[in-house]
Order: sequence, then structure tokens, then C-alpha cells
Amino acid sequence: MIRIVTRARLSGLQQDVVQARARTREVQETADRAFSGHTRSAQRMTAQLKAAQREADRARTDALDLQRALDDVKAQLAAAHDRATGQAARIDALTSDLSDVLGAVVLLHYGKLHSLHRTTLAAEQHAQSIGAVAGGWGPASSLPDAEVSWRIRSLGSFSVPGEEESG
Repeated sequence: MIRIVTRARLSGLQQDVVQARARTREVQETADRAFSGHTRSAQRMTAQLKAAQREADRARTDALDLQRALDDVKAQLAAAHDRATGQAARIDALTSDLSDVLGAVVLLHYGKLHSLHRTTLAAEQHAQSIGAVAGGWGPASSLPDAEVSWRIRSLGSFSVPGEEESG
């Protein structure tokens, strides 16, 4: 089939082609601008992602360092607690020993330390077992310890002859 095209129709078709090409250029420019913007956004987001990943890696490293430090401090705290518990037990034992010693008495023979006893009764019994007169434990006389055959004194009031007290 043969179609006859008039000059006016041909001119209209040519104008349509020119307009279509212009519209294509506009659309292409718009698409290029959108693609360029998208590419810049993707690059910016990629850079931000890499920076965030580096920051996350640093934060993980810092967290691991802090965890190690915390573990060290916990170990030191546990060791200190164990030492404190041991020291508290030792203090309790020493306090008990001190309570025993505070009530202790010394048995003197002519002013010299003969023995140490928990109670006056124990000191008297020991003195009697080695020949001291039973019942002769009245109040201390004004005589010096060196002039009395047997004397009982509280440990706190006893001082070793020849030693000077520091003050």
C-alpha cells in the first residue's frame, strides 16, 4: 500500500520529531542529574558507613579493653576481699588471745618470773604443786617482789626487771 503524505503532514511529523528529540534531551538531562545525585548520595552514604564501621571497631576495641580492666579490677577486689577476710579472722583470733592474756597472771618467785597462768586460781595451784604454802596468797604486802618467796601479779602490772618502759 502506498500512502501519500502531504507537505503539511511531513512538516508536522518533522516538528513532532524535533519536539520528541528535545523532550528526550530534557528527560535525559533530568535522568543524568538524578543519577549524578544518586551517585553522590551513594558515595556519601558509603563514606558514612565506612566511618561508622571504623567507629564501631574502635568502640569494640575500647569495650574489650574496658572488659579486661574490669576483669582485672574484679580479680584484685576478690583478692583484697580474701585478704580482708583472712585478716578479719586473724584479728578475731588475736582479739580472743588478747582477751585471754588480759586476764592472765604471772607467778613470781623472789621477784623473778616463774610462770604465766590464765587465772589466779591456776597460779595458786601451780605454786602449791611446787611447794608454796597453801592459802598464803593474801593481799600483796608493801615489800618488794624480790623479798617475797611467791607472789601473783596481773600480767598488766608486771614488768620485767631491768627493762625500761618507752614512752
